[in-house]
Amino acid sequence: MTLRERLEWLGRVALLVFILASAAFLSAITAMRIAIHGRETTMPNLVGTNVAQASSVLRSRGLVLKVADHIYSDLPINSIVRQTPTAGLLMKQSQQAHVVVSLGQRQLEIPLLEGRSLRTSRIELLRNSLQIGEVSTTTLENEAPDEVVLQNPRPGAGSATPRVDVLVAQAPREQSFVMPYLIGLDEIAAQHRLDAAELHRKVNYVAAPQWPHAAVIDQSPAPGARIAASSQVELTVAN
Repeated sequence: MTLRERLEWLGRVALLVFILASAAFLSAITAMRIAIHGRETTMPNLVGTNVAQASSVLRSRGLVLKVADHIYSDLPINSIVRQTPTAGLLMKQSQQAHVVVSLGQRQLEIPLLEGRSLRTSRIELLRNSLQIGEVSTTTLENEAPDEVVLQNPRPGAGSATPRVDVLVAQAPREQSFVMPYLIGLDEIAAQHRLDAAELHRKVNYVAAPQWPHAAVIDQSPAPGARIAASSQVELTVAN
């Protein structure tokens, strides 16, 4: 066998060895991927299902149910409220699915709040491990301000929520006016305008020879300001 023939033979052997090694490597990678993915499964949706049913579904997929907590909820007793991991994620077999299980609706004893002040109602609810919910107000002439006139839920047992919404009486709003422009009017005309609005007034007289006698030269509050009916208007009049 000539040198050239030997080199060609060695080249063919090396190529064959390379091809066989590559095929073996690819086969090994493929086998590993099949083995890895063969041990994975998709996490099912367990929320709303019974614990026993959820445990059976997980066992069929090689997963384990782990109860992490119990809480009150609107779902029936022993129903799953939350789960971790969430549905749809890939899981390795033998991994745990942590779930929170419902204790059913909590039957709470709601105290009577109507007729009490809002502050007293808050304290009473806290004593019973409850809390004030939405606070609405209404103007009622025959009710004391800050007094609870209506509550929801009603007093008694059977409530599933710890929050109590209340309607609270508030004092009638005081009538208000927009302060008129009085500067330049004489004192009598200005007083007539304030009397018509039933506004109290205080008059200060100052020497102001540049103004006509008895003319209003200043006012407080300023024109255009919104004032309550019980406010006092102060006029400065030229003497």
